[in-house]
Amino acid sequence: MDDPRPTTTTNMPEYTVSEISGAVKRTLETTFGRVRVRGELTEVKRYPSGHIYLSLKDENAKISGIVWKGSVPRLGMVPENGAEVIAIGRISSYPERSSYQLIIERMEYAGVGALLARIEMIRQRLAAEGIFDADRKRALPGLPRVIGVVTSERGAVIQDIKITISRRFPTTILVWPVPVQGEGAAERIAAAIAGFDGMPAGGDPPRPDVLIIARGGGSLEDLMAFNEEIVVRAAAACRIPLISAVGHETDTTLIDFVSDRRAPTPTAAAEMAIPARADLVADLLQKASRLIGALNRLTQESRLRLTRAERGIPDLPALLGAARQRLDDRTERALMALLGLVARRRVVLTSVERRLPDPRSLTAAAREVVRDRALRLRLAAPGLVAARRSGLDRASQGLTGAAHRALATLRGKAERVLGRMSEAPLRSSVREARAHLSGLGARLETASPMALLQRGYVLVTTPAGVPVTSAAAVKPGGKLRLHFGDGEVDAVAQGGTGRGRGAVAQETLPL
Repeated sequence: MDDPRPTTTTNMPEYTVSEISGAVKRTLETTFGRVRVRGELTEVKRYPSGHIYLSLKDENAKISGIVWKGSVPRLGMVPENGAEVIAIGRISSYPERSSYQLIIERMEYAGVGALLARIEMIRQRLAAEGIFDADRKRALPGLPRVIGVVTSERGAVIQDIKITISRRFPTTILVWPVPVQGEGAAERIAAAIAGFDGMPAGGDPPRPDVLIIARGGGSLEDLMAFNEEIVVRAAAACRIPLISAVGHETDTTLIDFVSDRRAPTPTAAAEMAIPARADLVADLLQKASRLIGALNRLTQESRLRLTRAERGIPDLPALLGAARQRLDDRTERALMALLGLVARRRVVLTSVERRLPDPRSLTAAAREVVRDRALRLRLAAPGLVAARRSGLDRASQGLTGAAHRALATLRGKAERVLGRMSEAPLRSSVREARAHLSGLGARLETASPMALLQRGYVLVTTPAGVPVTSAAAVKPGGKLRLHFGDGEVDAVAQGGTGRGRGAVAQETLPL
């Protein structure tokens, strides 16, 4: 069925959406095939795919931008929010969203102000972390054996450093060549610092004792590599003392804040790193001279003190002679005193000996006592006397020998104490000897049978004098003799009670 609506006739061409989007894209890319756009970075995002999406804005407008993954290494800087940059690329459109965007191939900071603002931003962030603190600074070694240099292998910087070191004190120089400006310079410089720091201390080549980071003068853009955060952090993490010599004296970079020493020029850095041989020799000579002078003064002072001490010491030979004379005098006096003492002790001993009783008299008296006691025993108990006679004779002989030995002991003691005892101790010894002799007599008296009878004991014998030692040996009606301490009694045994078998009828007989 035909359409009843009328057909409109016009000479205006008709486009599809794809056609018009393609036409707009071709127009943009043709008209703005190569542009430089200045603005402030915002909404910077790095996607996992590697592409970077961002926006550029100014006071009145904003344009989207994209950096493809393949262009990121050649970009020339790291995009950061708030940085004012000049983006170089081409304008294109994105038909699916009906939007246009800037395809960025390169990027650079927009003027010195932007660079300074970015440097200040990095400086404040790192300062807040304490990387620039003064207590992190380390002292440089006094005489390094190996010096590491991070700089360009071409140019006057490395030549100035080599000439200065060879002139002052020739030593080993290790050069790590790196680009000092341009794309990738910051990463190469940071890698060189980390490479030197990672070398083993005793390896081949040896690890440097000090590092010099050097570059000649240039504009702020040329020195920007030494303001990058990656370089500053590598210098802060380096364990080797580091000297920065970037630019001229008026140039300042962030690596100067983190380094241990800052040199205005590469030549000054070499002078800081190594001392001058002539200065060392002069210093050694000066110290040697001062040391010799101090030793001379010390020797003179010691000699003076020794002289003063020598004056205060007396004449030793004279002192020795006087001491010898006193020794001879004391020796002679001691000999004379000893002879006199011996003579006096001999006189005292002789007088004491004269007063001592005669041992023979003592022995005779003791023998008489023994004989008297033996006679009494024989009269009191003829049988017991006969049984004990041999014992009494031995006791008498022992008593006599003991008396002789006691007298000999006393005499020996008297002889030994001749020069050591006074008259009073000698009398005491004599008294002790007499007491000992009296004790022996008392022991003899105690052992006598008569002494037992005096205490109330009775000796029972037969009329013949045979001792009766048990009740079983007594028969009723048997005759017995009872010996008391003061006499004898005859008795007749009767019937007994208890353990005995008989009683005794007593009859007193005179002694």
